[in-house]
Amino acid sequence: MKSAYLYVRVSTDEQKRKGYSLPEQEDRLLKYCESNNILVKGIYREDFSAKNFNRPEWKKLISVIKKERGKEEKNILFIKWDRFSRNIQYAYEMIGILRKYHAKVMAIDQPVDLDIPESSVMLAVYLSVPEAENSRRAMNTANGMRRARQMGRHPNKAPVGYSNLTTTDGKKYIAPKQPEAGIIKWIFLQLAKNIYKMTEIRRMAATQGFHCSSSNFSKLIRNPVYCGLIPIVLGDNEKEMVKGNHEALISMSIFYRVQDIINTKIRMSKRSEELKATFFLTGFLTCPLCGKKDLR
Repeated sequence: MKSAYLYVRVSTDEQKRKGYSLPEQEDRLLKYCESNNILVKGIYREDFSAKNFNRPEWKKLISVIKKERGKEEKNILFIKWDRFSRNIQYAYEMIGILRKYHAKVMAIDQPVDLDIPESSVMLAVYLSVPEAENSRRAMNTANGMRRARQMGRHPNKAPVGYSNLTTTDGKKYIAPKQPEAGIIKWIFLQLAKNIYKMTEIRRMAATQGFHCSSSNFSKLIRNPVYCGLIPIVLGDNEKEMVKGNHEALISMSIFYRVQDIINTKIRMSKRSEELKATFFLTGFLTCPLCGKKDLR
């Protein structure tokens, strides 16, 4: 190996868990190249997840390799294979792409000679371990969030109208945030009256400073968190509701009345309600000309 590009990568969660750092990786790679008389043609520093290769610095590196003409071998060095990828399928696909451009990848702590068929066994091990770690971590996170929901806590980012807060003993919870919480309460109360259309209520809320897209507004008025419930997704897309520890903005009766209205699409006419209030004797008086009781 006469020359090589250096690739160092870290993600925020890895820095917290394992203490990885870009300067440390770079320093080790530079010392390796110095000891082996390898010319460093470029250093690419990435602060991005390795779940796929849609990474800014990696794209730049591949672009440079593609532009290099001739069949001269191009080399990419990194510390370990988990710096390269944490998905075995994408890793093999990328190795195949690099071969088309006469480029090779190598981890200095986990060396594998890809020209030797038997080395593919070790490569599979090096690539599958990071993917298994990711899967296990994702499973543990999902289980932790499920347990939190079962205990009545909202573990995700607080919905509009609430703020994520932490108690003095480190427990996280959500609490109403004004003025959004007050406006959301007003929205549900207006919907429960079944006088105005959803689009009209959304526009009226916007005049109060509550700006929300149509799709997000539709999700908001269907969120049971606002009536004090925490949804738990079960198998087959089924949901279970648990009473939350947070303060509700509306009552359950109002929430479910709104759901009935928006799901059945049974709406009263705003005009008919206004006219009924104006012509309150409708149905009691008879027209002397046509004999009808509706005098509107």
